[in-house]
Amino acid sequence: MGDGMTRQQVLDLYFMDARAKLLDLAAFMDRVERAEGQEDFRMKAFRKTVAVLNAKKNRAEKVLLSFSDPTRPPIATATTKAASGAYPKPSKLAKRIHAAKT
Repeated sequence: MGDGMTRQQVLDLYFMDARAKLLDLAAFMDRVERAEGQEDFRMKAFRKTVAVLNAKKNRAEKVLLSFSDPTRPPIATATTKAASGAYPKPSKLAKRIHAAKT
């Protein structure tokens, strides 16, 4: 590794923290599944992103990009008052409306 630690040292130092985070994620997913109502785009993005953890390289980058807005030009005004943590894939209707405005 580039930081001078062996794999054993990394495991010794970070394993319990990573294990606790996995348990938190599992509990979160269980709570969502037990709750009533429909899942929204955030949970869909979350489930898709969990699969990225099996990648061989650049997992952190891939996770971050999977939640990010892929569009290049900035939007003129915010459509919500707060960040949602995931990019909602625009519906076909929203794309047509946006295209008609430009």
